[in-house]
Amino acid sequence: MRILANPILLKSVLVLIFAGCAFLLGLLFVRLLRKNIVEEGIIGNDPAPSLESLPLHLYNTVIQQLKQQKHELQVQSQAEQQRAKTSETFSQAVLTNLSSGVLVFGANGLVKTANPAAKEILGFASPTGMSAEGIFRGAVVDRGRTITDDGGRETPGTELVPVADEIHVVLREDSKQRQLQSEYETPAGAKRFIEMIISPVPSPHGGLLGVTCLISDRTELESIRRQQERHGELSAEMALQLRTSLSTISGYAQQLASNRDPELAMQLAADIAQEAAQLDRSLGGFLTTSESAKGASAGGSKVSG
Repeated sequence: MRILANPILLKSVLVLIFAGCAFLLGLLFVRLLRKNIVEEGIIGNDPAPSLESLPLHLYNTVIQQLKQQKHELQVQSQAEQQRAKTSETFSQAVLTNLSSGVLVFGANGLVKTANPAAKEILGFASPTGMSAEGIFRGAVVDRGRTITDDGGRETPGTELVPVADEIHVVLREDSKQRQLQSEYETPAGAKRFIEMIISPVPSPHGGLLGVTCLISDRTELESIRRQQERHGELSAEMALQLRTSLSTISGYAQQLASNRDPELAMQLAADIAQEAAQLDRSLGGFLTTSESAKGASAGGSKVSG
């Protein structure tokens, strides 16, 4: 109580207490500041956070996005597969119902695909895996050539080339489209006349994937053409024969008009009758042939239609 009664001593005690408190507060502030500096340095040196350190909601968001992308890729892949399947089905339907034959040779020169029409025209149950030589054995095409003689005159000639060689020219030499006609014999011995269009199948990256052969059966049309040629030859022959017969009859008639001998007149009349009968038979046969040719031509037109 005496100390409290002394004002000077009381002030000294209060100053001492405040100074101690200020010192303790300063010390505490310095320690806190040092701790923060050390923690910031540790955080700055820490590696990137791992997936385990990420917040749970962020992890779930990433997983959902990955699942969504996977689902979209699956849908896109299924759509592409469906389009490819539809395109293949459509192409197969077109080839199956095509009236012309289609052969597809691969880069190795063997048949990869043959539609039903090609099997029917060529007479093979399954030409897949066969070579061009095995299918078109003995079939040749006349490419024609010009022959020049010693006098410099040019005349058309023939150059027979195997059909298989024409296919290999397009396949090996990357040649342009070729069109040819050739006589063909099936394995069963049936004679046919075919027309072919050989086209290269280019690869998107260069080179060739193979060749396609579009085959048409022109047997009926070729038969009609040959009949028409024969009919033309017969027409020329008939015209010559008719002119000769008319000249003969005219000569006989002139002799008969100036003749006074009854026996000779009878002989001339008989010759005229015989020549007229021969001419009638020739004309009858020619007209019959013409009607047959017209009927065949009409039938061929119906088949072509």
